[in-house]
Amino acid sequence: MNSYSRRAFMRTLGAASAVAAGASVVAPIARAQAAQYKLKYAHNLAISHPLNIRAKEAADAIRKETNGRVDLQIFPNGQMGTDTDMLSQVRSGAIDFLTQGGVVLSTLVPVSAINGIGFAFKDYNQVWAAMDGDLGAHIRTAISKVGLVAMDKVWDNGFRHITSSIKPVQMPTDLKGLKIRVPVSPLWTSMFKALDASPTSINFSEAYSALQTKVVDAEENPLALIDTGRFYEVQKYCSLTGHIWDGFWFLGNARSWGNLPPDLQAIVAKHLNAAAIRERADVAALNTSLETQLKAHGMVFNKPDTQPFRAALQKSGFYDQWRKKYGDESWALLEKYTQKFA
Repeated sequence: MNSYSRRAFMRTLGAASAVAAGASVVAPIARAQAAQYKLKYAHNLAISHPLNIRAKEAADAIRKETNGRVDLQIFPNGQMGTDTDMLSQVRSGAIDFLTQGGVVLSTLVPVSAINGIGFAFKDYNQVWAAMDGDLGAHIRTAISKVGLVAMDKVWDNGFRHITSSIKPVQMPTDLKGLKIRVPVSPLWTSMFKALDASPTSINFSEAYSALQTKVVDAEENPLALIDTGRFYEVQKYCSLTGHIWDGFWFLGNARSWGNLPPDLQAIVAKHLNAAAIRERADVAALNTSLETQLKAHGMVFNKPDTQPFRAALQKSGFYDQWRKKYGDESWALLEKYTQKFA
């Protein structure tokens, strides 16, 4: 994937978009042959996002290897509702699978957001060591206790950066009073409050409208979502803070998963986990070119020193607060892969 060219990537996106454009906006294309197991998978990302493209490849591979017995039907772009709606639906069995970040999942599984501790990971080497290692296993165990099944490999959302319509963020003081959209998460809200910002929890599907109507002046997301969400149309500045690494757990309803015979479970898990690895490489490749692309849309970039932000969080008591909330075991697993917070 290191040689994955921008041109080849855009051809892939174009092909996926063309396929999706021919499909119903309500339901996937009907299959020629009825499947024994029809599984609904929903997510809130655009059809052009690498997650959707790789998930579609996985669905095709699953269908082929199971000889049509398993049909993973994909509902992208928030068709099935907001993040919180879909989380409720996957728990009830209204949908069978969902990709969800720890930020929203933490309302149900608090420790699933521990990767969102501000300025924890310095690079992807630390991220994948943690999420494919003991920290990820610890979170999956917690997820299993609420009627959900998590695949072994986490999909990449990326390092999150701050965008604003009014000013760049160079120092922690630039955040003072800034009206910023954050996901529905106590951790995100707590972090930006600790930095003296004015955070508002808004679901991703409603973020563009909130920015357009000036309900908020800023937001924070990975470059891929800033691009596919077209936030550059309503945001001028992008500050490369990399303040949080965020990913997507591929979650299944435990009852639906249990209804699949073990041999089919193995096939589904194999292809979903392989797709996650490919999606990680896609996002990494895309991030290397997106800054240039977003600049062409008129965004102005800056890269602040992150140490003053980390120091501000330390001084505010943010790290101590969340160490107590997560407990010593979870915190020790996080610090196994990151620099110490004290």
